[in-house]
Amino acid sequence: MKLIRHGKVGYELPGVLLEDGNLVDASGKFEDYGEKFFDSGGLARLRSWVDSGCIGGQRLSLDVRLAAPVARPSKLVCVGKNYRDHAKEFDGEVPDEPVIFMKASSACCGPCDEVIIPPNSEKLDYEVELAVVIAKTAKNIVESDALNYVAGYTVICDYSERAWQKEHCGQWVKGKSCDTFAPMGPCMVTTCELTDTADLELSTTVNGEQRQNGWSGNMVFSVSYLVSYISQFMTLLPGDVIATGTPAGVGMGYSPPRYLVPGDEVKLSIEGIGSICQRVVSTGA
Repeated sequence: MKLIRHGKVGYELPGVLLEDGNLVDASGKFEDYGEKFFDSGGLARLRSWVDSGCIGGQRLSLDVRLAAPVARPSKLVCVGKNYRDHAKEFDGEVPDEPVIFMKASSACCGPCDEVIIPPNSEKLDYEVELAVVIAKTAKNIVESDALNYVAGYTVICDYSERAWQKEHCGQWVKGKSCDTFAPMGPCMVTTCELTDTADLELSTTVNGEQRQNGWSGNMVFSVSYLVSYISQFMTLLPGDVIATGTPAGVGMGYSPPRYLVPGDEVKLSIEGIGSICQRVVSTGA
């Protein structure tokens, strides 16, 4: 099953992407895809409705604006240096345990929304990542049980202002959290449909040129390990999102670095989920 959200910014509604490619509005039957939805058995109710033919659901235009497939999460947790090739393109050291940082959930936006370069930004970079959506409250869970706490998966781009992340004092979060720095989509694929995340291709192109071409099997820490690990340090709530790291090929990894500029078009894809695409614009464009 594939969940979507659609509509104008600030007025998004829940829907589904059917196997035949059609989009169907679910707002007359279901609440938005947030904490309450996941915590109240929403996925099972939605599955029953879809299996019954989406009775009462209105078919949507394929040109409708898609939003992030989950409503703004309480937390957006990110994992750094979680691909061996990505670690190698910098200092070459693979971490002994996951590198965890936060990204403001206000950075979330739709899969094809414009990415806005903030004022005084110098080094805008891209990172394609597999995002995990949490299904139910997770606290101090064991790895063997972790996938039972996952609702599904989506594509996220962890956009970063590298100067603010690396060259200014303080934590990474201020280089990660600008508005539009976390586009997600095009849908959330549930775990019943995407059952294996260890063998997925991830890719990024900029203006049609391939920059990233990775494989989820190159992860240092698996999805189940990450969910369990993070739950030891914070309670994960239904609808929370974990971005699981990026493969090699980010702009900062080139010599010289290849950062994004206004007018660039960035397309990010993950096998089994789909593609998202953003145009980079300057503030006020």
